[in-house]
Amino acid sequence: MPAKPGVYLFQNADGTNIYIGKAAALKARLGSYLKTKDSRIQKMVATASKLDYIQTDSEIEALILESQLIKQKQPQFNIMLRDDK
Repeated sequence: MPAKPGVYLFQNADGTNIYIGKAAALKARLGSYLKTKDSRIQKMVATASKLDYIQTDSEIEALILESQLIKQKQPQFNIMLRDDK
């Protein structure tokens, strides 16, 4: 996993995206998911069977890509950015 900015996609066994997130440093951000005590995040990580990432050139590019992917794919665990409201 690179220590570069990008977007990551957690997928379940069916290949359905269940969470999409962005990171300034993919390696550090994804490592934090293994150390969390948040039950919602632990449930998401337990549900995920695959992890993909898209490396970007900047944090701004990652932010825009994350927003577009959430609106397009509407993952189960992304509650805040699902609507255009």
